[in-house]
Amino acid sequence: MSHKSMAAMERRDRQGWLSLFADDGVVEDPVGPSMFDPEGKGHHGHEGIGAFFDTVTSLYDKMSIEIGASYECANEVANVGTITLTLADGTVGRVSGVFVYRVNEEGQIASLRAFWEPANIEFEFAS
Repeated sequence: MSHKSMAAMERRDRQGWLSLFADDGVVEDPVGPSMFDPEGKGHHGHEGIGAFFDTVTSLYDKMSIEIGASYECANEVANVGTITLTLADGTVGRVSGVFVYRVNEEGQIASLRAFWEPANIEFEFAS
């Protein structure tokens, strides 16, 4: 399921991405207070998760996700990897993290918790 989620984000497929989540799903990306979630409480339900998607995808022209390792246990998987974003002006941002997905009994994503630090985004500015 995590690979379907990442592929939908790369395609900027809002409806496809939302369809993977349980009605009461939660996204914490990143975990804790951030520019996307000042209170650090996560984005809840399809409405909150959809708003998160809209905010994030408005920031870049292209996204790619490279997973270096995955660790699956029971109904969860922790993916270790790097997200690369290309902005409209050609600037490239990269951030490494751990992306933990938990699915419910129906196979839908119940939670997505992304562990990365906004201050650690590495930028390569376009000339």
